[in-house]
Amino acid sequence: MAKKPNIRFAGFEDDWEQRKLGEVCVRVTRKNKNNESDLPLTIASQYGLIDQRDFFNKVIAAKDMSNYYLLKKGEFAYNKSYSKGFDYGSIKRLNVYEQGCLSTLYICFSIETDEVDSDYLECFFDTLSWYHDVSAICAEGARNHGLLNVDVKAFFKDVNIEMPSQIQEQRKISVFINTLDRLITLHQRKCDELKKVKKFMLQKMFPKKGEKNPEIRFDGFTNDWEQRKLGDYLEVSKQKNKRESFGREDVLSVSGEFGIVNQIEFQGRSFAGVSVANYGVVEYGDVVYTKSPLKSNPYGIVKTNKGKSGIVSTLYAVYKPKNNVESEFVQIYFESDFRMNTYMHPLVNKGAKNDMKVSDENALKGPVVFPQIEEQRVISQYFKQLDHLITLHQRKCEELKNVKKYMLQNMFAKGE
Repeated sequence: MAKKPNIRFAGFEDDWEQRKLGEVCVRVTRKNKNNESDLPLTIASQYGLIDQRDFFNKVIAAKDMSNYYLLKKGEFAYNKSYSKGFDYGSIKRLNVYEQGCLSTLYICFSIETDEVDSDYLECFFDTLSWYHDVSAICAEGARNHGLLNVDVKAFFKDVNIEMPSQIQEQRKISVFINTLDRLITLHQRKCDELKKVKKFMLQKMFPKKGEKNPEIRFDGFTNDWEQRKLGDYLEVSKQKNKRESFGREDVLSVSGEFGIVNQIEFQGRSFAGVSVANYGVVEYGDVVYTKSPLKSNPYGIVKTNKGKSGIVSTLYAVYKPKNNVESEFVQIYFESDFRMNTYMHPLVNKGAKNDMKVSDENALKGPVVFPQIEEQRVISQYFKQLDHLITLHQRKCEELKNVKKYMLQNMFAKGE
């Protein structure tokens, strides 16, 4: 018997009910006989039922889908494939399309009673509280080629649904959760749009190869940009942690997404050796080149320290900015993967361990095209504001996701 949830809307006091899935839903086995639909669907744990072409960038389904299930809008499907964070698969409702085709490996079903609100049931399946029941009906050696061995009859007979007896309470819960989902989507979409703007501006606000002026420029700047060696703007820092003024708790790492970060705060632990006396000191405004390859940056990345001072291992190169450069502009210049890779490729030899065989000094010998420092500062300020907006929407998105996770845990009664 289901109990009452920890968090509840005012005016509702009745005990919740526990119903079998088969009591409120019926299996859907209709086939796409006449190829009524040519839309191949898949379930993505984070995105729901979506077009395979959007998710995989190709069609996984068979050319002839006449033997596939034909799922209608508002009906549910259980994907028995497990993935990270979704150990017993996902149940999603078809929301985006009027109909589509699903492999017969899925278990499809629809609601057959007016005692259950469809939006509520969709929210209930997001709680993952039904995992306990699925784990109990999985056969021994339950995982085969990424699929759980779940008996269909047992699925409808033994999976329990905890639900308020009053449809009004179900609807209040679903409206609240769906409002959170809309806000999460709104902030995520805004964040994605701003990232596209940034990528566009990283191309258009810097001159193309062989040119001296960018396509997009702030008013008041007309001078040609100047091609010089990076070493005309930066110099190798010789500052070491010889007196061990900094400890292992001050070791910094370089992240492609987050820039220069404290290693313990970012990764949960320090990877420093016993002694950090030979580590390089990184002060505010210093530029750091990490010689470790990343997916989009096979020759490493360049970041400017915008936070506290600290130290980095000898695998990093640390540079001091000269008077003719805004250090944040250096990071922005190299945030373009194309510019970073084009610049470093002639200077770097990859070692046997895929590390960068380039001295700190030689990494400064390539050509860059920079404007005067006044224009550097204006460009840096623009991208700083853009990054601030992106971070705000990312942070809000994560906060809302945490609120949703908490509410999914506390607004739904748990079965005994």
